[in-house]
This record gives sequence, structure tokens and C-alpha cells, in this order.
Amino acid sequence: MLFDFFGDLLTEKQREYFDLYHNEDLSLSEIAENNKITRQGVRDIIVRAEATLREAETKTGIIKKFSELQSDIDTAIKYANQLAAVSDTSESAALAEKLIAVLDKMKG
Repeated sequence: MLFDFFGDLLTEKQREYFDLYHNEDLSLSEIAENNKITRQGVRDIIVRAEATLREAETKTGIIKKFSELQSDIDTAIKYANQLAAVSDTSESAALAEKLIAVLDKMKG
């Protein structure tokens, strides 16, 4: 999630190496060989990228807030489903269903 939220803060090389290592599952040696640099050089770039991503989250707390919001949406969906189940009129059931649809859309 750090990369998804803060990847744009990295240099192009950091983004590339981070993606190859973490998402494409290439080894440090494979990345080094493909880019004609040392394994240690690749490791240093990835370590700096990871530090940049962690620092951004520490300063902003965006991922923590996002996770909390997702949890709150799940809770609201649960309550809306319960409301739909106990609604005694078709109008209130329809409103509960609309609420569920909006919450699902927010969740993404």
C-alpha cells in the first residue's frame, strides 16, 4: 500500500527497482544484472525508496486513515443491511438498499 499511495514521491529509478523487487519478484542480483550495476547498488536504492515511503506515511498517516475509513464503511454496510432486513415498509427498505449502494461505491 505504501507504494500505491506514495510511489510518486520516489525517483524513476527507485520506482522501477522497487516495483521489480516487490511486485515482479525479481532478486537483487537479477535487477543488478539487467541494469548493469552492483547488487549492493540495487539494494541501496530499494532501501532508500522504502525509507522514503515509510517516512511519508509516518508524516501523513494517510494509509492508517484510509484503513480506518474502510473499516468504518464495512461497519456502516453491516448496519444498513440489518436495517434493510428489519424495515417494515418498502420505502425504508429501498432507502437502506440505496445507502448500501453508496457505501459500496465509497469502498471502491
